[in-house]
This record gives sequence, structure tokens and C-alpha cells, in this order.
Amino acid sequence: MSQKPQETALSKCPGCEEPLEPGDLFCGACGYDLSAVPAAPQDHPTIAMAAPAENGAAELRFDRRDGSGGPGESDGLGGSGGSGDFELPAPAGAPSADAPAPAPTSAPDPRTPAAEPVAATPQAGAKRCVACRSGSVDTDGYCENCGHAQPRERDHMEQELGSVAAVSDRGLRHHRNEDSFAVSTTALPDGSPAVVAIVCDGVSSASRPDEASAAAASAANEALLESLPRGTHPQQAMHEAIVAAAEAVNALAQEPARAMEHDQRRHQNAPACTLVGSIMAGGLLIVGWVGDSRVYWVPDDRTNPPARLTEDDSWAAQMVAAGLMNEAEAYADERAHAITGWLGADAYELEPHTASFKPDRSGLVVVCTDGLWNYAESAAEMAAAVPADAHQRPLHGAQVLVGHALDGGGHDNVTVALLPFAVEQQGAGSACGTT
Repeated sequence: MSQKPQETALSKCPGCEEPLEPGDLFCGACGYDLSAVPAAPQDHPTIAMAAPAENGAAELRFDRRDGSGGPGESDGLGGSGGSGDFELPAPAGAPSADAPAPAPTSAPDPRTPAAEPVAATPQAGAKRCVACRSGSVDTDGYCENCGHAQPRERDHMEQELGSVAAVSDRGLRHHRNEDSFAVSTTALPDGSPAVVAIVCDGVSSASRPDEASAAAASAANEALLESLPRGTHPQQAMHEAIVAAAEAVNALAQEPARAMEHDQRRHQNAPACTLVGSIMAGGLLIVGWVGDSRVYWVPDDRTNPPARLTEDDSWAAQMVAAGLMNEAEAYADERAHAITGWLGADAYELEPHTASFKPDRSGLVVVCTDGLWNYAESAAEMAAAVPADAHQRPLHGAQVLVGHALDGGGHDNVTVALLPFAVEQQGAGSACGTT
């Protein structure tokens, strides 16, 4: 039985004060664990009175504890007069002016802020917190001193390899990045190049979606690097790669105890993810997919129309294909993004989709998860978001597209790979085939 997210009574994150929504278990900005609502912080500013300044004016020093400055940070408010007539009231119990002066002592300078307690130094080899710089990080990735979530390696990833580049980002609302990608290049038996991009999106409602997407991307990429140099037709190679990815994700379901250790709050079902990939080889453009991640074609000459090259395995796509709704109605429904195909042990039936195209003009292949296309759904919207120089600067283009999704709200993980497709101008027509 699935678990309903525990609602929090907080309106702002205790760690970074970002606004929260009911049901959040983690802060989308800093990853703060909200499962246990802490008591409201108490604000008790302390005031330390300094000795009179040399010109006779008194100085007040405020040590702030309201979170707007670091520990011990102070604002000095000094008088500007020089008469020396201004005196601060003597504190209760202070000796009178006629009393003998006390003997000098080695008391600390009152103008120096009191030192805050220092957290225990992490043991040798332990990871140090990037926020407080003093606490050690536990096995779940949180500081044992201040509680801040530590940046994960997968929170933001970038890779550029020759004529292919990819960028993946956690987004603004998720506490971790459940997407993954793989890009690579190899050679066909005749020595001509082949370029590969695989993008996977973990299914958040499943166990260990981050591991599922990583396993699928790696397995598909390795299968293609093994089959393409042997001379396997790229479309067949893509089919076999998707099958290999499915087997890698299925293998994760054989470790139920580890799934519970990974995340005790998540309903325990089989790890799952979607997959979309593209191959450029021998003048062909091959795409393959299972799920709702997509491939778009954006011509270099923007006077030519762009196109979406994949069809979603989703409830909305089924409604449109059956003629029960138009596209606008289907995607406005709350069930629109419910996927009907995925990789995982509990998938109904594995049905890899592949398609082969022979473009007659140069363009850009955009391979992405729904974290991007939710903010540029149609082919025209995606083409408008792609920078004009993305063909020459694919990594920069991928960075711009991820930024487009983050600017739009970043409610999901965002991953995109760009493959520039060059065609010699020879007046050839185009052809395509799908399975």
C-alpha cells in the first residue's frame, strides 16, 4: 500500500527559509529533511556593551543570533561626539565611583564577541559539511551538526564528447536527481563514426528510481558500444540496447532488503525508469524509447518546421490515439502524465519502440526527459527554446535548455542531450521507417 506523504506544519524551510508546500518531505531548495517538524526557532539577540571609545563616546555592539549573519557577527553603533560627557547607566550591582578601583584582572576584552560552541571536528577521513564546515556527514548525506543536506554528485552533471553533449540537473523541487544519461562515440566497421545519446528518467513512485535510471543508461550505452562496431544495423542495435537496459533494471528488484535501507518512506515496488535514445550513424538518425521521454528534431534553418520524433507511452497519448480526446484536452487532464510503458520488473510488457530517419538537411537532435518538455511541449516551443548556435555549441545549448526548465519552475529533474546532425547539401530526399 502506498504511503501518503506526511504534511508539515511549516510554511518555510528551517534550513533556507524557502516556501514549502503541504506534503513536502524535503525542501526543494536545500534538501532539508522535513519529516520531523522542529520547534520554532527562538530569537534572543544579545547585547554586549563595550568600553568607552577613546574620544569619550560609548560604543554599543550587537551580536546577532537571528540567522541573518554568521555566529558572532556584529553591527557597531558608535557615537560621534567628542565631549566625553555621555555615560552609560551603571549596571545593577556595579561599584560606586567612590569605591576603590578593583585590582587588574585578565578578563577577556568585552569588545570581542563570545565564541560559539564549536562542533566536534570530523574524524580523519570523514566528509566535512559544506554548510557549517565543522560537522561530519552521515551515511544519508546530512550533516550531523547543522542538518543540511550535502550536494550529491548527481545533483548537476554535464558531459561533452565531440559532437554530443548532455546536461542533467536536480531541478528546484526534488530532493535528488533521479535522471541519468550516457553519451558516447564509436566507429562502424567501415570506419565511419557513430554517436550515441541515452537519457533515462527514474519513476519517482518506485523504489530506488535513481539507481534504475543509472543502470538503464549504462547498460544501453554498453550494448550499443558492443553491437555497432560489429556491424549490427543501428535500428536493431537500439532495440537490443533497450532490452539490455530493461534486464539491468529488472535485476535491481532482486534486492528488496536493500530497497528498504535506501528509503524507508517509499512504497516498496520494483525499481523503474523510462528510456529514450538516439544514434547518428551512416547518415541515419535512429531513435528508440519506452515511456514518455522524447526526441525532437530542430532544423538548422529555422524556416523549416521542427518535429517530435517519438510518441509517449502515456495515458494522454492513448486517449489521443484512440480519438477520445484532442491533444489539448488530454494533456490538461490530471492523468495525462501517467505512463503506460516503462522499464522494470513490474512492467506489463516490454515493447521497445524504434524509428529510423534519413534527414535531408542539417539539424539538431534534442533528447530529453519530461522535466524539459513540460516547459516546451510542442516542437515549435522546443525549437524556440533552443539557442541559434546550439549546433556549434551543443554543451552551451544543453545548459540553456536546462535553464529554460528551471526558469519555468523546475518542478522535476531535467536532463537533455544535444546531437548536431550534419548533412552535405546534395539534394537528397528523406525517408523513414518505424517499428
